[in-house]
Amino acid sequence: MINSLFNWLGQYVMSFIEELGEMVSLALQTLKSVFSRKFDITLIFDQMKRIGYDSLQVALVTILFVGMVFAIQIAYEFVKFGANKVVGGVVGIAIARELAPLLTGVVLAGRVGASIAAELGTMKVTQQIDALRSMGTSPIRYLVLPRFVAAALMLPALTILADVVGFLGGYAVAVWLVGISSSDFINSVDSFLKMSDVVGGLLKTVVFGMIIATVACYKGMRAKGGAKGVGEATTVSVVISLITIFVVNYFMSVMLFR
Repeated sequence: MINSLFNWLGQYVMSFIEELGEMVSLALQTLKSVFSRKFDITLIFDQMKRIGYDSLQVALVTILFVGMVFAIQIAYEFVKFGANKVVGGVVGIAIARELAPLLTGVVLAGRVGASIAAELGTMKVTQQIDALRSMGTSPIRYLVLPRFVAAALMLPALTILADVVGFLGGYAVAVWLVGISSSDFINSVDSFLKMSDVVGGLLKTVVFGMIIATVACYKGMRAKGGAKGVGEATTVSVVISLITIFVVNYFMSVMLFR
């Protein structure tokens, strides 16, 4: 039994390392294609609309209510200790560094990652990707690159809007519900929040976008077994993207904000 356990564990680890290497290779090949400038810019613009504009409502509604919930928890506790004047700064830092980047990444991993994996998975099982190769068209340049670039560009753009909406939600709750002075809240944000906090959060989202696109494209292009295989690829893509985002978020937070 112990030998079987170790055999299973060894196979799992080797499979994980193999897939990780293939995903990194796909990302590097895509970056190489980006710098070669041999791509259709209209495909990128189309994906930017699908990834950015079409995800706008979901991302902003999510961060609005998360910002409000976070602010109400922080505000009530801080008021008990007479720390009214630091609530705005804490809310602003939390939203800029963690909440807006992370939640935007999570929302897009679920919405966009699943969409990309399902779309490319369907193309794979219906042999459309093989048809592209037979016509001399690179699937990486035609399918992966536009989604990769669009995700890396649109996640920061969405996060900027999420920062604003999350802050406004926190402000509304802290000032109108808890009763903290508007000037205290704003002055606290001005004192605590630095541009490096905002830039660090945006840098995270660039990486998150690359992760979401790479994982979704990789899993979609490896789908097999018809509709069931496409569904499995979509599910696994979202799960891997979410776990990877949380892990990468931790290490980037340690490097950027310590």
